[in-house]
Amino acid sequence: MNRSSERLLTRVAGSPILKRRGTASVVAVLAAFGLWASACGGSGDSGDSALGDGSLGIVTVEEGGTVQIRSISTFDLPDEGALDYVNAVEIAIEDYGPIHGEFTVELGEPVNDGCSAADGPATAEAVLADGSVLGVIGTSCSATATTAVPLITAAGQVVISMSNTSPLLTSDLAGTTAEYYQPGYYRTAHNDLYQGAAVSAFLHDSLGPQTVAVFHEGDAYTQGLAQAFSDAFKSRGGTVTDFVELDPGATDLTEVLTRIAAREPAALFFPLNQDVGAGFTEAVRRHGGFEDTMLLSGDGVLHYSFLESASSRGVFISGPDLDFGDNTNQATGMNAEQVTQRFINEIGEPPVRAFWAHAYDATTLLLDAVTAASRVEGGKLVVDRAGIREYLDQAREYQGIIGEIACDEFGDCGSGKIAIIEHLDPSNPDASWDNIVYRFSP
Repeated sequence: MNRSSERLLTRVAGSPILKRRGTASVVAVLAAFGLWASACGGSGDSGDSALGDGSLGIVTVEEGGTVQIRSISTFDLPDEGALDYVNAVEIAIEDYGPIHGEFTVELGEPVNDGCSAADGPATAEAVLADGSVLGVIGTSCSATATTAVPLITAAGQVVISMSNTSPLLTSDLAGTTAEYYQPGYYRTAHNDLYQGAAVSAFLHDSLGPQTVAVFHEGDAYTQGLAQAFSDAFKSRGGTVTDFVELDPGATDLTEVLTRIAAREPAALFFPLNQDVGAGFTEAVRRHGGFEDTMLLSGDGVLHYSFLESASSRGVFISGPDLDFGDNTNQATGMNAEQVTQRFINEIGEPPVRAFWAHAYDATTLLLDAVTAASRVEGGKLVVDRAGIREYLDQAREYQGIIGEIACDEFGDCGSGKIAIIEHLDPSNPDASWDNIVYRFSP
């Protein structure tokens, strides 16, 4: 079942999604219990075969205690699905079951991602307040990761992001370490070098090697994707007429748009964040000279606040390919349709944020790593932090809802599959998820 069909068939009228999940339904608990043997039986035993050499420290969980992980995501958005990533992590924890069948996993209070480099230290501090935390699912935003990840990984923890996509966080995919790479950082999301290549290929196939103006906000995500696209487009013989850093707080874009329009680019590529993207498209629609110009953006605008704006009509948007088919998470046995039904049963709405399945898979990958790096001694769980990283560094052919997960030496674990949609109707944004006009696979 595709995403929009799920929404049209199962959406609960008037049911709010901006809430934390309460006690799981009896059906969900039974489902999780039924999957317990699969989750734990395939993850190793509690003997002496645990991974790790002790170099990053040992965490001991007392008998009756809980294994601590954390979630960092942006959940103060004005959108439906703002808590999708937190909810996906919680559902994955329930589906996975206790570590070694004895030690339950506790998420603790989710940490709000401020979505800026300035917010990174405070975000990290919230995680590091409990020294027993073993790993983090997050952050949402690449900008936050640039300053939060170094602090978290320095404490021996691991970070697995579901939606960081900036190339600056891992590598150039050719063996060169990126500016903000940190050992202990991983992601199930794609590297935006793939997204840049996908948009470039789509434009080249649609228009031929013509001219494009590119816009970004100067942060790790928007500038990283803008640069990835520009490099790929130039390699195909295209011309980037302008590479413009926008002030996110600017309210009058007349001067810059006048300058851009004079060059008559065939397309504008603006991988901006949702609010800035909405303001940008409104300004473009008001300004003369772009009536025949193709408008393209990235996954930063895949939020209802953008998709429901009148100016978003006709914008092409790239993002992760969400056609998961019958892919099954190897740790829980759950596929996309089953997890979506869990959302509907327990929250009242299906997930709508683009990387919800990436968050689910990131969680089970972390829990498998904790299981592989731990053993039970005298009723206590002994976890080797270095062993968690060892497991993730060696993760290959891990089957997730998003497909095969394989981590390279810089922490890129996602498939890199990209889809481009044409957004046609702001009054029915759900329909755009199915309006795929281009698919890309590395």
